Amino acid sequence: MLASMVALSLGMMILVAYLTLSASLAHNVDQDLKEKAISLISKVESSDFSDDPGLLISEFKEYNPDIRIAYFPPHSFSGIGDNIPLSEELSVVGGAKSENIRTAQNERILSQRSPEGATFILAENMESTQQLTSSLGFALLFVGGVGIFVSVMAGAVAAQAGLRPISRLQSAVDYVATTDDLRPIQVYGDDEIAQLTRSFNLMLAALQNSRDRQTALVADAGHELKTPLTSLRTNIELLMLITKSPNASVSEQDREDLERDVIAQMEELASLVNDLVDLAREESNEHSAEPVDLSEVIDGALDRVRRRRVDVDFHVSTFPWELQGDPFALNRAMVNLLDNAAKWSPANGIVEVTMNRTPWGGCELLIGDSGPGIPLAERHKVFERFYRAIESRSMPGSGLGLAIVKQVITRHGGTISIGDSRMGGALIRIGFQPERLLADRDTQLGDTPN
Repeated sequence: MLASMVALSLGMMILVAYLTLSASLAHNVDQDLKEKAISLISKVESSDFSDDPGLLISEFKEYNPDIRIAYFPPHSFSGIGDNIPLSEELSVVGGAKSENIRTAQNERILSQRSPEGATFILAENMESTQQLTSSLGFALLFVGGVGIFVSVMAGAVAAQAGLRPISRLQSAVDYVATTDDLRPIQVYGDDEIAQLTRSFNLMLAALQNSRDRQTALVADAGHELKTPLTSLRTNIELLMLITKSPNASVSEQDREDLERDVIAQMEELASLVNDLVDLAREESNEHSAEPVDLSEVIDGALDRVRRRRVDVDFHVSTFPWELQGDPFALNRAMVNLLDNAAKWSPANGIVEVTMNRTPWGGCELLIGDSGPGIPLAERHKVFERFYRAIESRSMPGSGLGLAIVKQVITRHGGTISIGDSRMGGALIRIGFQPERLLADRDTQLGDTPN
């Protein structure tokens, strides 16, 4: 496309140059004839040639053999010199015009009349001028052809050189698509294609990171599911054996304990699967966003947790504070936090839930329990997937609850940290930015409903 435009531009330039040169040569011929005619008029009116203009004509033809000349004295239509057919020149000879120029039979004919009435007619053969014009035209055509050829070749070379990085990038993209290999592409130079390649490498790194997280999640999930499934299978096989053997020496109490163990293991397995589903949901980018009142989310989560721990006293201090977010994810995070605080608090213990306004217009949520607390060395680990402290391994749970909480809070532009409550237990501190600072996060949470 670029080569075609260059070729078209060169062609137009050659045409304009040819027309300009042709017009310039014709103008030079006209100007030369006019200067010669004026010189002849001035000489014929002088004393040297006034009596014998034929002598002036002979002298002129001696120096200008390619120009025919005719002289008409004042008030006379009888001329001397060369026989030049008269047409428009009659109006000049008759005094109607002082000058006329035209082209006839490959000659440029000029008629020039003096103020006294004498008229000179000069006719110059244009063959030499036309040959010069043709030669210049062929020269321009040759130069233009060479220029067009060079421009086309240069354009092809430049296009090939310019498209080489794109072809390289295209090949790399096709390789990634066909082989599923997410290794980064080698970057050449520092131009726009190099910048595009760097951006593509960032995308590949993000995809590789996502794949690594998915692989780790599947591996961890498989490991965590293995234990309850093995225990559940053992208990079920034992129950089947008891059922098939009527004479088995198993008391009714042992049978009931075994059945309760099976139900508890099934509930633990269901809880783990639900946590895995929630974690996978947080990993995806498909989230809804709508105005959510944080105090209402806390109230709803408290209703669920209180039913499970009626022996724990909840001290709650909240106020309406709205943010743009995912109501399902926020509710799940609050249930996990409150459930975790209640689980670690002893019977007749206290869980404090407090909302505070920050000086910059945000909101701080504090959840403190009366349990044993979290050692300082383990606080940075509790938000990792499947992490369970030694003290918690005898208690129900998958080790995913706080990992889900951190992902939800981070996705909503918040921060989360762990400290010590005034009752000696753990204190979860969550900070949310003002709503006006969360507007840029809408694209991460989903389209805001109208």
